[in-house]
Amino acid sequence: MDDVFSLSGMVVVITGAGGLLGGHHAEAVARAGGTPILLDIAHQRISTLAEDINKRFGCKSLAFAVDITDEMAVEKNCTQILSLFGKIDGLVNNAANNPAVSSDGLAGSGRIEHFSVEDWSADLAVGLTGAFICSKHYGSAIAKQGGSIVNISSDLGLIGPDQRLYRKIGVADDQQPAKPVTYSVVKSGIIGLTRWLATYWAEQGVRCNALCPGGVENNQSDSFIADIKTRIPMGRMAHPDEYSGSLIYLLSSASSYVTGAVLVADGGRTAW
Repeated sequence: MDDVFSLSGMVVVITGAGGLLGGHHAEAVARAGGTPILLDIAHQRISTLAEDINKRFGCKSLAFAVDITDEMAVEKNCTQILSLFGKIDGLVNNAANNPAVSSDGLAGSGRIEHFSVEDWSADLAVGLTGAFICSKHYGSAIAKQGGSIVNISSDLGLIGPDQRLYRKIGVADDQQPAKPVTYSVVKSGIIGLTRWLATYWAEQGVRCNALCPGGVENNQSDSFIADIKTRIPMGRMAHPDEYSGSLIYLLSSASSYVTGAVLVADGGRTAW
């Protein structure tokens, strides 16, 4: 029986490949036998990553500096990839601004009272408009022979952020840190985009699903980690490589009858 989880021969475009999870997504694709095409504005970072992946997995990963909010740049890159490989089999819409929670609400403009329209527009430009542009061009290429699109959402695309996690002692209520509104809006919008694409290209053999990861432990304060663990049934945050299996499942023929779905991998947080 063929390995239904194999990505052998598949060319998979990964946006935001220079981010915390993007590199792990790229490695997972290479490990499964696919060719990861890395996109990010941080070209040196993804060039180094592509070289490392090629040495470790013997594939032909390539890195391209592409601003996914620039449609002409995306269209040009799509044409370039097609000229090199003749096809695109998969797309992982992973890129997003990840607005950090500041030490106080005013400094980072995390609170909606101080959140600027410019910051709102910038976050939506990458997280939603960028995903739309990439789906339009790379997705259209996938539709020529079929394949899979995986949109990276979040557990916070399904639930609101618990702002109590970010509270600071001694800070006035109207200046407390907050997870910015754009994060939830972008991640919820990604789920809507997923369902639209799943129905739009179904007859062309394109499947589109959303992956909703939970928080990844990544040098947060001990107090934050201890606090968020109490909200997660499994009692811990994720390790960066724990989403690889879910991603490969959604990209591969193992999920051949799965489309328009939302796969939640959050340690059970949204179950409470």
